[in-house]
Amino acid sequence: MNPAERVKQVPPSGIRRFFELAEEMDDIISLGVGEPDFSAPWAAREAAITSLEQGKTSYTANRGRRELRTKIATYADDRYGLEYDPDEEILVTAGASEAIDLAFRALVDPGDTVAVAQPGFVSYVPKAIFAGAEPLRVQTRRADEFRLTREVLEAHGAGDADVLMYCYPNNPTGATMTGEELSEVAEFAREHDLTVFSDEIYSELSYEHEHTSIATLPGMRERTVVINGFSKAFAMTGLRLGYALAPPETAQAMNRIHQYTMMSAPTTAQYAGIEALDSCADALAEMRSQYDRRRKLLLSRFEEMGLDCVRARGAFYAFPACPDDDAEQFAEELLHKERVAVVPGTAFGDGGAGHLRASYATGLADLKEALDRIERFI
Repeated sequence: MNPAERVKQVPPSGIRRFFELAEEMDDIISLGVGEPDFSAPWAAREAAITSLEQGKTSYTANRGRRELRTKIATYADDRYGLEYDPDEEILVTAGASEAIDLAFRALVDPGDTVAVAQPGFVSYVPKAIFAGAEPLRVQTRRADEFRLTREVLEAHGAGDADVLMYCYPNNPTGATMTGEELSEVAEFAREHDLTVFSDEIYSELSYEHEHTSIATLPGMRERTVVINGFSKAFAMTGLRLGYALAPPETAQAMNRIHQYTMMSAPTTAQYAGIEALDSCADALAEMRSQYDRRRKLLLSRFEEMGLDCVRARGAFYAFPACPDDDAEQFAEELLHKERVAVVPGTAFGDGGAGHLRASYATGLADLKEALDRIERFI
């Protein structure tokens, strides 16, 4: 059987190739992985275990357990000033990735144009293609520290798009955007009647200023889908628990697809999520503190090595310029000669050319050793 043409358009993930190379080698320190090295907080794990012991293994409501949706509503309001009705405007999903997919399939028609800010997470362009849309790659600039600006949006013709998709704090660059900086993006979206998909999965990992959601800005709530989840903030990647915040009609459309594909998010994970929001703020704060300590070490060591690196202010990535023109070759040689895995920037779009993504979501001892190896290699 022949794959569908839209599937043929999507190449294999550039991240996956380096993981496969690394899996065949010994003594590897990976700065390529995009997940926390911590375990989920014990209280959340215990809640998951207890739910299993009590036989709570049935489906939940399609939108997710109401207790969880209520806690998400309270959390989003308390932390970010996002007010959403748990019964009409919140959908619990199998990870933030499903929420993004649902947004594309619910709101994008075949032939629509989706402006995707790059460098960006590897799945955005494929998800747009799978929805039948035409992706428009909007390359942010190193000179702007990879922030999204009106000038960049205008230069790439994003005003003619139907949807704008972005992620801040950003994977892979570690860039963040303040409320003031987001305001010009919001103004552009209003002027050109753009729907915005705002991936805020790293919202808890902003180190130098408070996170602002574009949905809190004037005229943006009604045109924005906010995507978030438990994977990064609460180290619950394998439990697959995310959520979307959206106006009622949008949330209803997303849920219509969700109920025919996923039915409901994993029940066990939902009990863990309830407890995470209820009692794990201290664990989250400790993880954030550890990431910040590693971030400062990484940036300091890169500076000492002479690696030019835009200051990473969020998520758990840095995006240094590669000393050689060929970042892919540099990454392969670093892997083979020094057993350190990083990801070439082109895995995140053409705007990542000449850069490397290094994740500091790894233990401090391993991080120090990896930095010593990188310095020796350079």
